[in-house]
Amino acid sequence: MRWTPGGPSADLEDDRGSSGGGGGPLPKLGIGGFLVLLLLSFIFKKDFFALVGGGGAPGGPPAQTAPRASSPEEDKLVQFVSFVLDDDQKTWTQLFASSGKTYRHAKLHLFTDTVRSGCGFAETAMGPFYCPADEKVYIDLGFYRELRDRFGAPGEFAEAYVVAHELGHHVQKLLGISDQVERAQQQNPRSAKALSVKLELQADCLAGVWGYTAKQRNILDPGDLDDGLRAAAAVGDDRIQKQATGQVHPETWTHGSSEQRARWFRTGFDSGDMGRCDTFSSGR
Repeated sequence: MRWTPGGPSADLEDDRGSSGGGGGPLPKLGIGGFLVLLLLSFIFKKDFFALVGGGGAPGGPPAQTAPRASSPEEDKLVQFVSFVLDDDQKTWTQLFASSGKTYRHAKLHLFTDTVRSGCGFAETAMGPFYCPADEKVYIDLGFYRELRDRFGAPGEFAEAYVVAHELGHHVQKLLGISDQVERAQQQNPRSAKALSVKLELQADCLAGVWGYTAKQRNILDPGDLDDGLRAAAAVGDDRIQKQATGQVHPETWTHGSSEQRARWFRTGFDSGDMGRCDTFSSGR
């Protein structure tokens, strides 16, 4: 990608190396949540069920993480994440304005190991996530090493895809889509996972819409699109399940298959039209 470091974004919160804080337990788990934590525990060889229970000694203080020095490589990555964050949000500000809406900026919170968000306590191995309660994206930069080394998706546009996908969830929050999905899931629990998949695929498509604008502004280099598609496919539920257990169980998916994720990202990238991102009406 063609970008120039411009200093940390005003929307960036850098909390790397500090304690993640207490934060209390995550919400009560259903069978879907149980399976997700079981899968994560298997992949990363950590007890995520202890995390749900709050972890640590009952009533004791949260574990402290000693501050650490940032490497030049990580400093450059912070600069890059800041660039993508600002560029993506500038794009959505313009797209919202063109339809008479106002875009409200999200914050991006960098952390190390553990973090207390408005949605509860989380750990690095859970991956980047967006919390609608505090309208923040949470990322441990170590995830990018996992994306490159474990999932085989290197490249700056692959890294940019991660930020753009999470900001896609912020767009869904601002448009009221995520609230509608949550209500539908509560009314019909059997549809919860299918609706979750559609929500995630739409965020992939919205990430592609930003990619389209980046291409129009000559920010992208040849091969960047391939890196983005590779990243979208790398985090498909089928690929993660196959890597973890050797089996694939579509009924447990929450994000969609590798093919679906790459296809919807490509839909947004090719069209630049968020109206083409209606995954809920599509049978694909």
